[in-house]
Amino acid sequence: MDSDNESKRMKTSLTAIVPVYNEEKFVNKSLEKLASISSVDDILLVDDCSTDKSLEILNAFSDKHKNVRVYSTEQNGGKGSAIKSVFKYIKTDYAIIHDADLEYDPSDIEKMLLYVDLDNKNFVLGSRFLMNSKIQLYRRTYFANKFLSLVFSVFHSKRISDIASCYKLMPATYLRKTTFIENGFAIEVELLAKFLKENKNLIEVPISYKARSYEDGKKIKTKDGFKYIYSILKYRLS
Repeated sequence: MDSDNESKRMKTSLTAIVPVYNEEKFVNKSLEKLASISSVDDILLVDDCSTDKSLEILNAFSDKHKNVRVYSTEQNGGKGSAIKSVFKYIKTDYAIIHDADLEYDPSDIEKMLLYVDLDNKNFVLGSRFLMNSKIQLYRRTYFANKFLSLVFSVFHSKRISDIASCYKLMPATYLRKTTFIENGFAIEVELLAKFLKENKNLIEVPISYKARSYEDGKKIKTKDGFKYIYSILKYRLS
């Protein structure tokens, strides 16, 4: 990596968007880890009508950090609904989605930033299924994700190893100018599909992952897998 490229990447500004729904058990620890990453310039917290103390925790965290802003949705709409509601508030070069449940390691963000291009136009996907990825994942979830990624790769003519990964480092201009329609977890498919329709400049980087159980509050269900397949076909044919 030459010095000019490295210097440019060090100057790339970044917003982390954190959708939150009933995460009072994990969210504060997750946000403290995220806030410790020096590469993250702004943090946008989006409470999706939590019924626990999540919003109270978010507001308290925001009071302690000048670069943190809190937003609330008018009704519970899902992950997609929450994150796309704040795309218009991004003021940095890039943005990344960070789930509030501690499954992803924020330290991987700095590694991903090393792969942004000089024009701030490429998409960096954090993959749990590349060599050197460090993951703890349930067997059923592992094979489901591999299958969905294979289907996406076939229909979109681009080999992608992990379409369901939350860690997508995306150009802010892409997020602001594109109209997104998915409200649930299928937003992960839409974010990839619409970018690849206009730009093939995507690179995958190995990341860490530690899955939590449904007892701990994991929200994605089997039915979401079928919605993924439907979305894969929909955005390929549209």
